[in-house]
Amino acid sequence: MSTCLVTGGAGFIGCALSGSLPDHFDRVVVVDNLHPQVHPDRSRPADLDPRVEFVLGDATVAADWDTLLADVTPTTVIHLAAETGTGQSLTEATRHAAVNVVGTTEMLDAFVRHSKLPERIVLTSSRAVYGEGAWVDEHGQEQYPGQRSRAMLEAGVWDFPGLTATPFESHRVRPEPTSVYGSTKLAQEHIITSWCLAMNVTPVLFRLQNVYGPGQSLINPYTGIVSLFARLAKQGDVIPVYEDGEIVRDFVFIDDVARAIVAGTVHGAGNRVPYDVGSGQATTILQLAGIIAGIYGAPEPQINGRFRDGDVRHASCTVDETQRALGWRPEVMVDDGVRRLCRWIDDRTN
Repeated sequence: MSTCLVTGGAGFIGCALSGSLPDHFDRVVVVDNLHPQVHPDRSRPADLDPRVEFVLGDATVAADWDTLLADVTPTTVIHLAAETGTGQSLTEATRHAAVNVVGTTEMLDAFVRHSKLPERIVLTSSRAVYGEGAWVDEHGQEQYPGQRSRAMLEAGVWDFPGLTATPFESHRVRPEPTSVYGSTKLAQEHIITSWCLAMNVTPVLFRLQNVYGPGQSLINPYTGIVSLFARLAKQGDVIPVYEDGEIVRDFVFIDDVARAIVAGTVHGAGNRVPYDVGSGQATTILQLAGIIAGIYGAPEPQINGRFRDGDVRHASCTVDETQRALGWRPEVMVDDGVRRLCRWIDDRTN
């Protein structure tokens, strides 16, 4: 019997996957600790497909793994369980490391302890592992400028002088995280890959860009700026835009992310070089704010020159390799996706 175990599967991405996974596996089991930052009432999410079994458990607790694996023999594991939030990770580094790194190793130790090695482990990593990524100088030479310093940011020097950012590509751009969160996600990649290759388990790695869409938490301040901007604009407030508004992100719609993960889970070959999953479209924060303000007739967004420590300037990706490998492509671009999210927010808050 094929069994898919999804860690952290009661969250945003897990619920989006839950409608498809039962079509490919005899049994789908979700384990999640229902963290109050995401699940304030600590109950099974309504968006989790009824065909999916839910188990309350913490990935960092060995005893919870022992209880789970006494009943579940996973053939495939989708490892979503993680603490997120770039800024939050700088002030709660231990929490991020405990969940993202130790939670991963506790899972792997439990598989060995119970002699229940899965055939495949799918990991959702993050674009945060790239940090600022690769930039090019006026001669087209690739440079890795590293992290923007506090002195640069306080002086309003937002870009690296003389350099131009390039999109992330996992086969070309080396990871250089600029946050604790990004560092823990890169550690996950290394841990999963080395363990799987040693244990003859197939690793499938994804690096996700900024995921958004219906179903994301509206109470968690670390789930992203798309829902935050939408809530502000809906109230008629001015959307504040950091730096000079030219911060770049790749906003990828949740349905596209779910399709990519399912394709990699069911059909993807093992990969040491992760699949980049984004829309393939670079959008500035000012452009995003303008789209959302226009939807609600809110005031023009206001650039305030503020900044966040550890934030990267330019984060977008190319998805050509992922398309070729998985037969997948993004279908919902940011204009359409933001409108879908806003309609969903309106339905929930009117």
